[in-house]
Amino acid sequence: MPDASDDTDAGTSDESASRETDGSPDEETASGGSWAAYLTYRALGTVMQRLPELAAAAAAGIVALVVSAFPGKAGAMYGRNARRVVGVGTSDAEMAALTRRAFLTYARYWFEGARLPALGPEVVAGRMRVESGWEHLVAGMEAGKGVIMALPHIGSWEWGGAWLALQGYPMTSVAEPLKPPAMYDWFVAQREAMGLTIVPLGAQASGVLLRTLKAGKLVGLLCDRDIGGNGVDVELFGERTTMPAGPAMLALRTGAVLLPTAVYSGPGIEHTAVIMPPVPTERTGRLRQDVARVTQLIASDLEQLIRRAPEQWHLFQPNWPNDGAADSAR
Repeated sequence: MPDASDDTDAGTSDESASRETDGSPDEETASGGSWAAYLTYRALGTVMQRLPELAAAAAAGIVALVVSAFPGKAGAMYGRNARRVVGVGTSDAEMAALTRRAFLTYARYWFEGARLPALGPEVVAGRMRVESGWEHLVAGMEAGKGVIMALPHIGSWEWGGAWLALQGYPMTSVAEPLKPPAMYDWFVAQREAMGLTIVPLGAQASGVLLRTLKAGKLVGLLCDRDIGGNGVDVELFGERTTMPAGPAMLALRTGAVLLPTAVYSGPGIEHTAVIMPPVPTERTGRLRQDVARVTQLIASDLEQLIRRAPEQWHLFQPNWPNDGAADSAR
């Protein structure tokens, strides 16, 4: 399956919009590879849905253990990211164990994500609980200006989104266009089957999200990675990096309630949501300054959510400015 945790993002500009191919050999090769990936992902998704749950879970776990034995660049980058969370004093053996658990939780994310569109509502509801903060969501929705959930790449946000749709709070989110277009169409159809509305990242995304919030509805945005590279400067786990401006900008423009939220895998086969108190979004100065201030507040809250379960943080890519050089050196 295509990586929803990488392709769904808080950005709302048109900088990441898909481009037409120019017919060159490189483009044609890339196109062929994209079709092969699409057919593979779709076939694997179908297999995961049709296998008995225990068999599918076991298969995903075995693949994760094999991959974690040869972690490569992805494992090294996860370890680099996770060490910022757990501290530089963590031993190499502890980091290796944490990285192995990260691959296992990522496999669970994919295994459950593949099966989720085919699950009945009683299963989705029966495996979801809210540990804290439900009152913040209810109050925000009742206020009538919409709610923005600011999400880290942790656990399974789609499971939370599917459950929220059952509670009468369907979520709208944003996804970067995928190639081939059939891959994106399939991805969107899978999310729509969960009760989610997916908007393609591009020039029209901001308008759709603004209208959604002005209608008093719910928006969910993954925002701990600045995929577009044009975000707001923040401090995250003691280092400067950038995060998308989308959640802060939308909240400041609409008055929507802004709730940092995570949906963790566990305990057992369940999922656990933690909804933090609203981020203060009152205007205090120029819009640019307010966006920077609110985005930093989001970053601080996401730190708390990630520290709770760093092994569930699906971050196998560079996320700080000096990570790119480290990745290239390997």
